[in-house]
Amino acid sequence: MATPVTGQALAPDWELDFYSRPILDPDGKKRWELLICSTPVVGPDGRQLGAEFRWLRACPATSVNSIWLREALEQALAEAEAAGLGMPRRLRCWRASMRTMVQRAAEGLGLELVPSRRTYALVNWLQEREREVYPGEEGFLAGPLAPPPAAIRPVPVPLPEAARGQSWTWASLPLEVLAGAGGWEAGFASLVPLPEGADPQALVPGIRLFGAGRALAIAGWLAGLEPVRLEIEADRLVLEAGLEDRWLLGGLSREEAEAANVAFAAAREQVGGLQFLAVQGSESDQRFEGLWLLRDLPDA
Repeated sequence: MATPVTGQALAPDWELDFYSRPILDPDGKKRWELLICSTPVVGPDGRQLGAEFRWLRACPATSVNSIWLREALEQALAEAEAAGLGMPRRLRCWRASMRTMVQRAAEGLGLELVPSRRTYALVNWLQEREREVYPGEEGFLAGPLAPPPAAIRPVPVPLPEAARGQSWTWASLPLEVLAGAGGWEAGFASLVPLPEGADPQALVPGIRLFGAGRALAIAGWLAGLEPVRLEIEADRLVLEAGLEDRWLLGGLSREEAEAANVAFAAAREQVGGLQFLAVQGSESDQRFEGLWLLRDLPDA
């Protein structure tokens, strides 16, 4: 596989969605679109650094294949370069059904494909277009559509021994405290911009995982999972990650599960579904071996 030219500046990761939209073109076929946006880089104050790269191309339904997609990716890379942006190192794709096509298109372009639902910026953009753009398009399918088949959710499985901490605990932090997370010392970290206009005192729920001397190794393993969100399933705490991975973090009492559901619901209402996952050596440590801000959002 080709690699970026040595010395070429790297841009933020890209997030990609190549799929049909609720619009019928004049030929009676659904319109397809390729949407690409950059993953926001978060500064020390919790705000996005630099301009967001967004790129869109419509694709005729008869041209939906890896050849068209590769040519479109080449155009996007060229336009990013012309705008003074570096080449992205990784390309995140969250639709499992399109993974093979995207992989074929990305081959030889120096892009590492990461199957992941950690595409919060892309989901926000899709939701924005569904609200503000598609309803105004000719051919918009405004009537009730047949719902897609319900996805079969994998049963959560325990984390491998190598990724298990010695213990974990619930935690919550005010939004204004998390605003400084970009300046915290961390071995592995992946942050997201904080929601605009939210109450600085609103609480963000999360968990702290303690691993003693293995904490950094645990954080490194978790980083490869592409953590997406925490959820409560009956009496279990589950970490959703990657495309469809579901990892069991621990069992809960009924009271714990109820309290967590309340906290997660409040976070969806007050802070855009923000959550966090932290890995530390012990409860007294100031350093984070791993820190992820998560978003409890629908995938699209």
